Amino acid sequence: MLRRLLSLVLLLSVAPPTLACRGQSSVVSQGRTGFQTAVVDSVFVRLIERLSEPGGYFDTDNLISNEQSYLHVLGALEARGVRGGAYIGVGPDQSFSYIAHIEPEIAFIIDIRRDNQLQHLWFKALFELSRNRAEYLSLLFGKPMPTGKRWEEAPIAQLLEYIDATPTRTAVLEANREAIHAALRSTGIPLSDDDLGIIERIHDSFISAGTDLRFTSHNRPPRAYYPTYRQLVLERDLAGRMGSYLATEGAFRVVKDLQERNRIVPVVGDLAGTTSLRAIGEYLTEQRIPVSAFYTSNVEFYLMRSGTFDRFAENVQTLHHDERSVIIRSYFGGWYRRRHPQAVTGYFSSQLLQPVTDFLSAHRNGGYVSYFDLVTRDALELR
Repeated sequence: MLRRLLSLVLLLSVAPPTLACRGQSSVVSQGRTGFQTAVVDSVFVRLIERLSEPGGYFDTDNLISNEQSYLHVLGALEARGVRGGAYIGVGPDQSFSYIAHIEPEIAFIIDIRRDNQLQHLWFKALFELSRNRAEYLSLLFGKPMPTGKRWEEAPIAQLLEYIDATPTRTAVLEANREAIHAALRSTGIPLSDDDLGIIERIHDSFISAGTDLRFTSHNRPPRAYYPTYRQLVLERDLAGRMGSYLATEGAFRVVKDLQERNRIVPVVGDLAGTTSLRAIGEYLTEQRIPVSAFYTSNVEFYLMRSGTFDRFAENVQTLHHDERSVIIRSYFGGWYRRRHPQAVTGYFSSQLLQPVTDFLSAHRNGGYVSYFDLVTRDALELR
């Protein structure tokens, strides 16, 4: 059935997506990361169930990031030798850019919203159906796939221009959706009709807004300073280098490889909850994998406001870490909050790094007096 659907996509789009074959053995050929094995589908499903908590609510769609500064930490991550190990992060696909740079052995995407887990399962299907960035972006935005080998090494700006200029074709979109649903079912993860409906709603949002898609809050006015999808993909680090996972085929393939080997695990959980983060810590201890980077965005702001920050810090204590392990944060300044000392002109958000050991030491020795204290104390210089 899946092959027939993909043949239909071939006829409609000229260049078909191809679903990577899933082996029943856990052994695969040499990969890019420290673990050279795939997580078998059944183990992947059990791992998601073991690590996840019941979903919670947050008042954003969270379809893309609102942190235009998200790549500003890449140079400091490289200088510090943050590489391999385990990556933990929140949110949608900004984590893929950190993953492409760090090349972890395994990654966990944890978010309180079940919709975020469903979106990551959708991303996983897109990666497995796509041979390259051009096919991935075409599936993401519901476009016919471009033809010709030249697209594989095309600059990302050219790929986005193709997406912007190409109209959606209903027959292509329907065939692609059938292939995506088949890829989702092939994992063995139980998905209800409601789950598939949420995934289609997410997909519809990308199709209708295109590369102008922005982060949206449900109960707050839209923010003009939130970047579009196009801006995020074209962003650069502090040295002026493009760093998105879609900037090069090599970066894309790092993430694709991990997705195909079931080594990006989407988890439903509260960072201050009683299950998910501690269960991830137990798993990493069992596997003897230290955390290389923990991307928290600005979740700690909300944890402090709700009075659960200490529980979060206790959860972090359970994570296997070493002297290179870091926390990646986002801080939003502007007219209603203090400007961060490391703020970059023209950016509303500031990306920050703090060693995990410094975070835990400060928490043990009196803690943090405020959120601003948290985001400024022991923050590594990024330049």
